[in-house]
Amino acid sequence: MQVTHLKDVEDYSTSLHRTGKSTRQNLLESETGLEGFSLIISRSEARFSPRHRHNFEQYRYQLSGTADYSATGKLKPGMLGYFPEGMHYGPQLPLEDGEDGAVLVLQCGGASGCGYINRVEVLAGAKELKTMGEFKDGVFHRNAGLPGKKNVEGSQAIWEHLMQRELVYPKPRYAAPILMNPENFNWVSVPDLPGISEKLVGVFTERETGARFIKIETGACFTAKGNRDIYFVLSGTGTLGDDEPYCYASSVFLDRGETISLTAKEETELLHFSLPDLSGLQAHS
Repeated sequence: MQVTHLKDVEDYSTSLHRTGKSTRQNLLESETGLEGFSLIISRSEARFSPRHRHNFEQYRYQLSGTADYSATGKLKPGMLGYFPEGMHYGPQLPLEDGEDGAVLVLQCGGASGCGYINRVEVLAGAKELKTMGEFKDGVFHRNAGLPGKKNVEGSQAIWEHLMQRELVYPKPRYAAPILMNPENFNWVSVPDLPGISEKLVGVFTERETGARFIKIETGACFTAKGNRDIYFVLSGTGTLGDDEPYCYASSVFLDRGETISLTAKEETELLHFSLPDLSGLQAHS
């Protein structure tokens, strides 16, 4: 089990391989591996990234500002995007002058079994690559005379440097990223759980990665169950377990078989991510 609260998490400057100013707060993170994952809040101003893809899955929940992914579409505050592995998206354009942009980003290994490299290792890899060339407009340009590809999308260059092999992307399972407007979904009462309702907004791939919203009415208690699940507090206050306070951006990861209760002092809304069930799946060699 991991539990973090936003007040206890420091801001720091983010990736070296993207253009523009941005900071992030790491809320939850695992070790690198088949079932690796991270949950962060990323804040940016003039950030730009080229059209690209990953060999892992992403959810992006827009907290403030409008994220413009060009032909892929826009994420406005309160919208949730699912970006499948192997799927191109973007380019992501800078925010308009003076606009504050914040997004909750979940990244995790997906159904292909390619796994996920955690952000600490990615940052270390980017620093090593900067001794061999430069990142410009989201692309790594290798210095002349050094072995390797000369111009490579930044995240791909880091992966190939760390893994010391060519990145082969999984074939995309969907035709495009899926952008959702949860506001247009209806709350549905959960049977046998008084004071609890939910919005299920999607379950994806044969490994059943999913997202839903949960509402806990004032005074009600919800028992969060773990099968590699993440819960993020969008609004409200209350207690976790016996007496640990929660509030906006409190975050919980529950591994298989773990549970924790949330008792709402004020009406509470949670964003719940079900990480893909990768049990029995072998990582790519």
